Amino acid sequence: MNCAFQTPPRLCAGDRVAVAAPSSPFDREAFDRGLSVLAARYRVSIDDGIYDAERFFAGPDSERLRILQEALDDDSIRAIFCARGGYGAMRLLPGIRWPSAPKVLVGFSDITALHLACQQHGWKSLHGPVVTQLGRLDGSTAEALFDALENPHGRIVLRGERGTDGRAAGPVIGGNLSVLTRLLGTPFLPNLRGAILFIEDVGERPYRLDRMMAHLELCGVLDAVSGVALGALTDCDDQRFRGEDVVMDFVRAHALPCVKSLPVGHGLENMPVPLGCRAQLDGAAGTLTFEESGVSG
Repeated sequence: MNCAFQTPPRLCAGDRVAVAAPSSPFDREAFDRGLSVLAARYRVSIDDGIYDAERFFAGPDSERLRILQEALDDDSIRAIFCARGGYGAMRLLPGIRWPSAPKVLVGFSDITALHLACQQHGWKSLHGPVVTQLGRLDGSTAEALFDALENPHGRIVLRGERGTDGRAAGPVIGGNLSVLTRLLGTPFLPNLRGAILFIEDVGERPYRLDRMMAHLELCGVLDAVSGVALGALTDCDDQRFRGEDVVMDFVRAHALPCVKSLPVGHGLENMPVPLGCRAQLDGAAGTLTFEESGVSG
């Protein structure tokens, strides 16, 4: 993959940022805890519409899209943090008008739909904690998040465990496995050829993980990517099988270099991952080393 993704400008302490809720409603107490972490660093702009709820969404599609679009269009907003994952972001994809200049989008889980659309549009973005998760993670996560947002000279090194031997290089693309597979066959999935495929998930039984990995296999994705960076598979085991073993069977079948157990996802750690940035994966060493920053100076 030779595609170069546009790099959004770095943030500085005190910059104005926005919070959007493109997916599900959120717990207010958890949100307020995470918001206090953000507000100690940046000037946070919040549209009251994010507190709405309709069925299993944080308000109707039109309102969630409006709030996200206004944050994208407002030049004074330097980054967009997502309140929560859940479900609903992919419903907004056809209506998003991407500005010509990139800005940082932060989130994970269901926000994978927006990340993939960012990469399809040619932007880098930051896979990182949503606001409701940020308040319950330890302080080192916030420090790493702020460094990824503000330091254009930083080089992130994520350390996991040995998966399969071998090395791979390419832009890191992906996120939540179940969301990623839902975008196969749509115009919102970026070209994955030569990419390092990053995946994580939560609450998916091993047979469901098998189904999703088989879907990737049947669509040719596992033959196209250069390697696999496997984050946390939280609550994905059952009494008989481990979710990680299911995924690793597919990785080995396609002889892909792989790092597993990266500290990213729905568990107790969720370190930032700059998506669209080139990285080097060393399966034997269990490392994913980024060659470029997700923000520019």
